[in-house]
Formats: sequence, structure tokens, C-alpha cells
Amino acid sequence: MIKKILISLIIITITANCGFTPIYSSKNSLISIEQLNFSGDRILNNYLRSNLNRYKNEASPKKMFLEIETIYQKNVLSKDASGEINKYELVAEVIITIKSSNQKIKFKESKIMKNMNNKSDERTYENSTKQTFANIIASNLIEQLVIIKQVETK
Repeated sequence: MIKKILISLIIITITANCGFTPIYSSKNSLISIEQLNFSGDRILNNYLRSNLNRYKNEASPKKMFLEIETIYQKNVLSKDASGEINKYELVAEVIITIKSSNQKIKFKESKIMKNMNNKSDERTYENSTKQTFANIIASNLIEQLVIIKQVETK
């Protein structure tokens, strides 16, 4: 019994100082998104804004100014024999312009959605899809901005 306690105490002590650091802890200091200008789909822009506001750092000297244009489409993919819509394709395209370097970055996400009888549920599902698109695009954008800043500082 004492051996088990001693072994687990040693394992806990060794693994407690394993050097864990969050993934973006060092990257977060590399960029600071200072100003965001949005145009396009309001809901998608709000989700993007809330994701990117985490990267505002007033103390950072490396501030980035971005213009973000969102294009959201709900395209009909298929209809049945009576003309009722069966499937939609939800497409979100985001074009980000970095003002300092006038560089453009494009992201495009799409998803196929079945038609729902309850339009309220369909709207809720569509909004959650927009939120998922915004999360994916924001994380990809941060990765791209970190790479751009690393290249600029070299």
C-alpha cells in the first residue's frame, strides 16, 4: 500500500512540471489586431468580431489594421418532383485586407444543409453554421497573420 502511494506521489511530482504552455501563448504576443472594419453579412461579422477581439493588445507595438468583407450565400442544390427544396449549400467567403501591406487573404467555407419543415429550427441551424464558419476562419486568419508577422520581422 505504501509502495503504491509512494509511486503515485513520484509520478505526480514528475508530471506536474512537464512544461505545458498554451498553444497561442507565444503567438498571441506577436500580433495585435487594433482596428477592424467589417462589411457584408451582419451575423457572420458579429461572430468574427467576437473571435478576433481576443487578439487586441494595447501594449503591443505591432498593431494590425484589417478590413473584412464577408459574402454569405444560401444556394439551392436540389428540389423534389413537386418543386420543394431538399438541400441547400451554405457558403461563406471572407476577404481580409491587411491595410499596412495591402495584402489580401481569402477564406471560403461551405456546408450542405437539408431543408427543414420548421423554419425557426432552420434559421437556428443556419446561425450555428455561421458561428462555426466564423470560428474556423478566425483561427485560420490568426495562423496566417502570425506567419506574415514572422516573415516581416525577419
